Amino acid sequence: MVIEGEVGPRVILTAPLSLEEESNDADYRAPNLLQRILSLFSSVRPGSDLTRIQLPPLFNLPKSQLQCYGETVYCINNDMLSKCGKGENSLERLKSVVGWSISTLRPLMFGVAPYNPILGETHHVSRASLNVLLEQVSHHPPVTALHATDEKENIEMIWCHNPVPKFYGTKIETEVHGKKELRLLNKQENYVMNSPKLVIKLLPYPGVDWIGNVTIKCEESDLQADLCYQGASFLSNKGYRSIKGKIFVSSTSKTICEINGHWDRSVTTKDITTGKVNEIYNAKESLSGMKTPIVKDPKVVMPSESTVVWAEVSQSILTRNWDKAKQSKAIIEEKEREFAKERKSKSEIWIPKHFRVSYSKELGWESTPHERWVPQAPIIVPT
Repeated sequence: MVIEGEVGPRVILTAPLSLEEESNDADYRAPNLLQRILSLFSSVRPGSDLTRIQLPPLFNLPKSQLQCYGETVYCINNDMLSKCGKGENSLERLKSVVGWSISTLRPLMFGVAPYNPILGETHHVSRASLNVLLEQVSHHPPVTALHATDEKENIEMIWCHNPVPKFYGTKIETEVHGKKELRLLNKQENYVMNSPKLVIKLLPYPGVDWIGNVTIKCEESDLQADLCYQGASFLSNKGYRSIKGKIFVSSTSKTICEINGHWDRSVTTKDITTGKVNEIYNAKESLSGMKTPIVKDPKVVMPSESTVVWAEVSQSILTRNWDKAKQSKAIIEEKEREFAKERKSKSEIWIPKHFRVSYSKELGWESTPHERWVPQAPIIVPT
């Protein structure tokens, strides 16, 4: 845990989510599991839309969903992102992109969730030459926009996330709508991908998993990767966290490589012609020993920064002062409701600060950043 605030606004930073065998944060321990499960069953019904349910702090990680999204980009032990643009050919680059995309999936703790971001909340962090900026551009429905750029490596990312969680009795399924774009500017290649579903199983074995089909496509090279994230069956853990898939030529459907492995261990590709096997992702190498961000310049940290908005709540959760956490969280949520009522009474439409946002039934939510390059952030990840 890092606490800043003597010069600028108070900032609470906690360790990034990492492999489960490691301690995600030595200062944070989730409350009693049975207590949280019974509380959840009593407050929701099958089919409930969980985006409109305000969880008590007992269920919260000491960080916002914006931080969790951002960590998947700027918190990693090895630089998989810059490797994407250094492949000798389009196939090698796609393999690197597949490996990097797998690295953005992080194991989550069962029974706890990050804060639902308030409208206009931002998160801005840099790691070396990579600068990452997120903004909550809609509250109902919840939509998060991400823009990340690395001028040194000529890489750009534009994401638009619209998570839709629903309760189904024995599990909670969250479909993450919206696309991710990874642009290798010096290669003039654009990789477009979607996200798997986040599934929280309550019975018979509590656990959290990523499940579903993911497509990563590059129109410029005519190459595509199809991945299937598989979970355990109802009564067995066989196939738990496994990945199967292939890389093929999109226009002819000719398979080039097979993909196999586990997203929390290692993933390999096997060349169909030669039989050669290459490891494209190793979770232990990528997600072990990650460093907690620090505040480099507290005077320019924005008041809308996630780590500032939720600082009081996070501090109370870390000290297990649940009454204080509940009170502090209620103040933030009540202000959010008051601002929404005020805008409605004035017929005002919220305009995001850093993105242009659009929605259509055909394409869903899309975001376009105002600036070409994301500036250096006052919060950095030590290298």
